[in-house]
Amino acid sequence: MALPAAKQGALEGRLATLSLPEAGAWGTEARRDALGRLEAMGLPGRRDEYWRFTDPGLLNAAEPAAAAAFENDEAPLFSAVDRLKLVFVDGVFAPEKSDDIALEGLEIERLSESMSRDIHWVREVYGVLEAGAHSPVPRPHAALNTAFASDGICIRATGRVSKPVSLVYLHEDAGSDAILHHVIRVEPGAEMTLLENGPAAARFNKCLEVDVADTGRFNHVRAQGRDHERVAVTHVFAQLGAESTFKSFTMTVNGVMTRNEAVIDLTGPDATAHIAGACLGDGAKAAFHHDDTVFVRHRAENCESRQVFKKVLRNGATGVFQGKILVDQGAQKTDGYQISQSLLLDGDSQFLAKPELEIYADDVKCSHGSTSGAIDETGLFYLRSRGIPEGEATDLMVIAFLAEAIDEIEDRVLAEDVIERLKGWLARRRRS
Repeated sequence: MALPAAKQGALEGRLATLSLPEAGAWGTEARRDALGRLEAMGLPGRRDEYWRFTDPGLLNAAEPAAAAAFENDEAPLFSAVDRLKLVFVDGVFAPEKSDDIALEGLEIERLSESMSRDIHWVREVYGVLEAGAHSPVPRPHAALNTAFASDGICIRATGRVSKPVSLVYLHEDAGSDAILHHVIRVEPGAEMTLLENGPAAARFNKCLEVDVADTGRFNHVRAQGRDHERVAVTHVFAQLGAESTFKSFTMTVNGVMTRNEAVIDLTGPDATAHIAGACLGDGAKAAFHHDDTVFVRHRAENCESRQVFKKVLRNGATGVFQGKILVDQGAQKTDGYQISQSLLLDGDSQFLAKPELEIYADDVKCSHGSTSGAIDETGLFYLRSRGIPEGEATDLMVIAFLAEAIDEIEDRVLAEDVIERLKGWLARRRRS
């Protein structure tokens, strides 16, 4: 069936600026398959059900809008953590800024190296999880990413890794348009932590495909922020085997528009998936729109999933949450939890939520809830009566509101780092 004229026009304009990167035989086939998916779907529009709260125009445009790099004197997040640091500048891997790619229990390569080989484990994952994630909701920007990603890192964890792998995204060119695709495989019994931080580019499209085998563990903590004018769409596709664990947390501040999509597929019994986010949005210096769209599918028995998303919004900022739990017929003993909440610090901001449950098993425990409200005046009065200035008291209540999401971070050192950065962001806004 032919695409509507608006979708076709947007797609042709976007594709005119792109070309398929070189790859080996299977890599070229994977890219062409993704391009075929994209051409069949077209780029999203506001009439699409899962884009009605978020205008995809900045993502669909042939060229990115210029975004100035925001500078401050704050040390980068995770800088005090012992980690293996891999740096990208405007979407291009920078070996001179990175640590040596060597760590016991890990195999690490650049995406171009992996895709140039005829036989490679990446072949079983690259584009495979993405391709399976378009039902029931099409994800055109993920297909675009698989087709045109120019760089990325492929990591295979074979044991318990002693320190995190840290992907650092630096933004220097005001007109940069970065497309990155990372592939992770966690083998049976292996465990690793992935950290991500930095604005990356003026416009950023990133895919992360994660295959967690039986009894494997994957922890993920990322921060999106600093640059006020940046635009981003990110995708996390995860597949979980029996007794495996997947935990992901995202902190977001700043940015004109950010869309974070996640598709988590629990395929083996006794698997656990937690995904959480904490967002601080202020529209005073630039527009702020933040969208979390999450889909968790339970296919096996006795699995647990948690979705915990908190957004603090002010000065005309907009927050969106679209989250779904799907429980297949055979997925008995499912435990699914979903909560999305916003704290509106003024009357100009808004929170738009679409929580969903779709259950085909009869022995399950699933719940979802969504709330939106203002600061608790009673709590604020209590703190002020103890001599705490109103601004500081408000900040304390904001951090307390975000605590449930931050508690999803297993490593308390990382959690404390996140809390301190959020406190710093709040303090800067209080002074400005």
